[in-house]
Amino acid sequence: MLSWELAVTITPLMSIGLIKVPKDSEGDEYSGAMFRIFAPMLRVCLRFRVAVVVAFVALLVVSGIGFKWVDQLFFPSAARAQFMVDYWAPEGTKIQQVSADLKVLEEKLQEDERVTAVSTFIGRGSPRFYLPVSPEDPYSSYAQLVVNTKSYKDVEDILPGLQKWADENIAQAEVITRKFGIGPYESWPVQARFSGPAIADPDILRGLADQAVTIMERSPDAALVRTDWRNKVKKIVTDYDQVNARWTSITRTDIGDATRRAYDGLAVGVYREKDKALPIMLRHVDAERSQFIDHIGELQIRPFAAIESIPLSQITKSIRVEWEDPMIWRWDRRRAITVQAVPSTLATKLRDGVLAEVEAIELPNGYSMEWDGEYRSSLDAQQSLIPGMIPMAVIILLIIVALFNGFKQPLIIILIIPFMLIGITSGLLLTGQPFGFVALLGAMSLAGMMIKNAIVLLDQINFELADGKEPYDAVVEAAMSRLRPVVLAAGTTILGVIPLLQDVFWKAMAVTIMFGLAFGTLLTMLLVPALYGIFFKVDIPKKSAEEK
Repeated sequence: MLSWELAVTITPLMSIGLIKVPKDSEGDEYSGAMFRIFAPMLRVCLRFRVAVVVAFVALLVVSGIGFKWVDQLFFPSAARAQFMVDYWAPEGTKIQQVSADLKVLEEKLQEDERVTAVSTFIGRGSPRFYLPVSPEDPYSSYAQLVVNTKSYKDVEDILPGLQKWADENIAQAEVITRKFGIGPYESWPVQARFSGPAIADPDILRGLADQAVTIMERSPDAALVRTDWRNKVKKIVTDYDQVNARWTSITRTDIGDATRRAYDGLAVGVYREKDKALPIMLRHVDAERSQFIDHIGELQIRPFAAIESIPLSQITKSIRVEWEDPMIWRWDRRRAITVQAVPSTLATKLRDGVLAEVEAIELPNGYSMEWDGEYRSSLDAQQSLIPGMIPMAVIILLIIVALFNGFKQPLIIILIIPFMLIGITSGLLLTGQPFGFVALLGAMSLAGMMIKNAIVLLDQINFELADGKEPYDAVVEAAMSRLRPVVLAAGTTILGVIPLLQDVFWKAMAVTIMFGLAFGTLLTMLLVPALYGIFFKVDIPKKSAEEK
């Protein structure tokens, strides 16, 4: 609003002082090359107005079809000289083993001259030093490396080779190399969640998820696919013999304390080294702990206030090994398992490729499937704009109708807005940029620019009509007089967003505005007069009809 106030006050004052009045005031102001090219085009569009509208509609249909080939991306990656490496060992792996395995990966990174620092976090993700990235929950089988490089371009060069090396040399774990994101960031961009009743059978959920995993793994766009329940782990099941245990006074708590002391360790003290406090653990030697399944029955259990111990096998009916789910997730209080995938290209490309097959999986009664990840985040973000867009559109319509005191001119303005898709689609396809949330904001601002240009032209037509000119002459004169302001406004805006092409985050928005506004100028100066001629039935004088 302030810029508008300055434009209509300060600009005329500066023009009076700076612009000199030409001596030959009777010269043709439309004698320039731009006007000589535009004038015949305008007359042709007015003469063949229906054909022009049909041609633009055909272009709009082609653009709508071509938009299917435009890549869809919620938010681009951040231009940071930094990247992450996620390390997922099989569930049940001890944290000490994860720490030992990571030394190979750390040494590989430190050998690269482009790497300046490597920070390793064992058992959980790094602290939230960057807002879009949420730290991973604690898992003993998980580790994360945060790698600093000399420049952002080094990240682009390092990641493909590092991922290939990890796939070939670290077969015992899942290694994911990824850039930092911008905005709402998803560690697993593609997610399909299967949920069932609160007491749903875990095997049924795993069976549904395994079908989806198989489908996604067949896709060439999938780099890694898994479920959030991870792999099953072994557990030792002891059938507590209540009769024998009662005779010996051994409780279940005694058994738990003994097994924890023998294998996990029991803290019996604290060793202080400078500012560190290290626990002193009491447990069996490695040789006994590594073969505990074969010798667990010999584990000695000592009841409370007793001096003699009893082997575990004497107070149990049997000791066996079973498989169990290490974690069971819930969603809205329903048991749910999520298939998680990291795409090798774009998340939308992977999801679209497997969408039909995944949704065709037959679900038992009471079970459901829904998409999450980047798809859900993008959908929520777009829907969040609707509450603001509806009143905005209503206010714009009321202002336009009040401005022109009619409905035909506002209808012309509204009709040209969809045609900006022609410029947007062509620009995104030519530059290879994806259409995401930032590009959507650019398209919304572009719609405002289109409305402004159309209002300027239609208002000038009304001014020419009020001056006593015939409708045809009024349209031609208005278009000729508004050509330079519209072109200059579009040109300065396009030049103004060119610096944004260097920024990863704003590049898609810049392309959307540049190509959309360039084609929007053509729409304003050719399609608007053609629509005006149709709506107001502007007659073409015989003299003009004979002109080529």
